[in-house]
This record gives sequence, C-alpha cells and structure tokens, in this order.
Amino acid sequence: MREYVSLSRLLQGVKGAVATALPSPVWVKAEIHELRVHANGHCYMELVEKGSGRDVFSAKVSAVIWRSRRPLVEAAFHQGTGRRLEAGMTVLVQVRVQYSELYGMSLSIEDIDPAFTLGEVELARQRTLERLTREGLLDRNGSLPMPGLPRRFALITSETAAGYGDFMNHLYDNGYGFRFYTKLYPAPMQGAAAPAGIMDALNSVLDDLAEGARYDAVLLLRGGGAVADLVCFDDYELAVSIATFPLPVMVAVGHERDRHICDMVAARSLKTPTALADFIVDAFVAEDASLTALSDRLRSSVALRMENLRLRQEQTGRRLQSGTAMRCRLERSRMDMLRMRMKKGAALRSGNEQNGLNVLWMRVRSGVVLRLKAESGRLDMLELRVRKGDPVAALREGSAYVLRAGRPVETAAALTPGDSVDLLLRDGTVRCLVSSVDIN
Repeated sequence: MREYVSLSRLLQGVKGAVATALPSPVWVKAEIHELRVHANGHCYMELVEKGSGRDVFSAKVSAVIWRSRRPLVEAAFHQGTGRRLEAGMTVLVQVRVQYSELYGMSLSIEDIDPAFTLGEVELARQRTLERLTREGLLDRNGSLPMPGLPRRFALITSETAAGYGDFMNHLYDNGYGFRFYTKLYPAPMQGAAAPAGIMDALNSVLDDLAEGARYDAVLLLRGGGAVADLVCFDDYELAVSIATFPLPVMVAVGHERDRHICDMVAARSLKTPTALADFIVDAFVAEDASLTALSDRLRSSVALRMENLRLRQEQTGRRLQSGTAMRCRLERSRMDMLRMRMKKGAALRSGNEQNGLNVLWMRVRSGVVLRLKAESGRLDMLELRVRKGDPVAALREGSAYVLRAGRPVETAAALTPGDSVDLLLRDGTVRCLVSSVDIN
C-alpha cells in the first residue's frame, strides 16, 4: 500500500513553509484589479501583475485591509496622494503573507506607499505626453481656425459644478451688453468615469453638428479640486478625442498650479472657468474699442475735410468778389473816359457827328453792359461749382451722403451686413451698423 499524507497535513506543511520563508512583512508592487468594501468594514482586493497584454495576468492574489487597520492605511494614502484607493491603480503595498488550510493564501495589507503611487501617476503622464508628441497630436487642435469674435459655444461640464455657474455669470453678465449662445452637454468631471463621460459629450456635439448645429468652439470647464480629482484630464484617449476634434476646444480646468495633458492638446487653455469667460469677453471689448477709435478718426477726418472745403469756398468767393469789383471799376473808368472824350468831340463837330457819337456811345455802353453780364454769369458759375464741391450743401431735404471708412458709398452692393457707415445729413452725422442689404 502506498504511503500518503492527509490533505490537512499537507496544507499545514505549506502553511509552515510559507511562515518560515516569509516571516516578516514585504513590500510588493501590484495593480488593484478589483476592490470592494464589505459591510463588516474589511476592504477586499484582488491584486494582479499584468503580462504582455492588458488583460493577461502573470500573477493574481487576494488581499485584504482589515477593519482595524483600514482607517489608518486609507487616511495616510489619501493625505499623501489626494486620492482614494480604486481599481486600476498601481500601488506599492506592505503585506504579510497568510496561508489558511481552508481559504488558501492571501495578503494582509499593513501599509501603502503614497510616494510610489504619485510617481507612477507622473510616469504614466509622461508616457502619454511622449506618445501624443510622437503621433503629432499636441498642436493639431490648436491649428484649427477660430473666429476672432466667437459667440456660439458647446459647454462640456457638470451641471452642479461651481465653475460652470461662475463661467455663466461672467459671460452673460459682462457689463457691456455682449450676447452669446451656449448649450450644455453634461459630463462627469472627476473620477475614473470622467474620460469616457467627456468623450460621450464630445460625440453628442458631433451628432448635433451633423444635424446642422453651429458652434465656434467647444469649452471644457471644471473648477479646482484635489490633485487626484484632476488626474482624469491626463487620460490618453480623452486627449486624443480633444486633439482630433473638428472644432477648436478651449479648456479651463483646475487652479493656477495645475496643468494637464488636456490643456496641452487643446486649442487654448485657461486656468479657471472665470478666466476663460473673461478671455472671450475681452476679445469683444478690444474689438469695440478698435471700432470706436476708428469711428472717431473717421469723424475727425470728415470734419476736417468739410472745414477745408468751407475755407476753400470762402477763399474762392472772396477772390471772385474782389476780381469782379475791380473789373467793374476798370470798366466804369473806361466809360467815364469815353464820355469825356465824346463831350469834347461834340463841341467841335456838327449835329451829324453828334448823332454818330451818340450811336457810338450807345454801342460802347451796350458792349460794357454785355461784358458785365458775362462776368456776372462767370461769377455765378464759379460759385455754383464751389457749392457742388460741398457734398453736404448739395444734399436735398430727406437725403444723406453715405461714407464707409471715410470713402463715399455709391451702390448698395458695396455694403455687407456688419459694415459700419456714416450718414452725412444737412445738420449732422449719423453712425449706423448695416444689418442687411437688399439690392433691387
């Protein structure tokens, strides 16, 4: 008959061997594959080590943080990392190996190193950044054209986020009367579910664009929070979705000290939602100031032009008046001289000669009158030409002289909606903004 041992004795031997080989706690690097907290307060985990494939395990073991030790371990980890333990996290744990004849081998977790987890997070972040750089995605979204004055936005954020409320207040209560259009696409803004939720929101924006919606940009908003709450914005898949989105994406996530991969791949990144709202409003303020300055320069230029025309008209009028008066005096002197000569000749000549002189006098007189009329007509024509040079003086009642950028507008086809024009009326200037153009 063969020799044998009982199962319990065999397992007792295994237990003794394990206790002999590993009498003290050891530090182990592993990934938390599953995590659940039992009603009795114990935290049960499944720790794994992955092989060549993401879903291929080269090692797997059960672990537990006993209720008596759990508050201390979790508090120290959260204080060091700002994060809660969750599935998918790579950790360095101090464990005591336990073996039970009934339940097999398990690990009792006595401590977790927060510094190792922070290093793993930063290492994963650097690897993601290097991968995006190799794939040429870091500057892709930033190369998309964006309107200088964007007005229509798709907002991706949580409805209950404080940053969302701050952004809306700053954007709509801007104090200048600027108007905007926004549509909210809700998504979680922290935790493991955030990347997938944000990508779903981006897909919803794409669906609306396909149905005819118009947006100038997509805004991704979240207020500040713990470092751990913002790790989701370093996710590779989310970064790719932002980088390859067909509209410019503007990101405002976290506080001044935070900069995430989503910030790097976006068309523009602002530190806070309120800073993003101020950035948008400031673009309109700058444009309004530029238009006001241009309008002031145009008004000043037109006023100077009109003043120059008035001075030229006055100078021309004075020259004409002075020249005509002098011409009249010369003609009058000539007539007086002829009259004196005629009187002297009349005393020496016969009646027939006197009649001839009278006829000659009449002819001379008639010629002078015709000459004066001709000069008066020339004066009237010059005055009319001067008046025609003044566009405002030539206006009929109910009509206006239209200028755009200081130049006359001759046809309606020369204008487009949004143009700023000045209407020169007989008693002043009116500035207008063209809202539509109807061509007969």
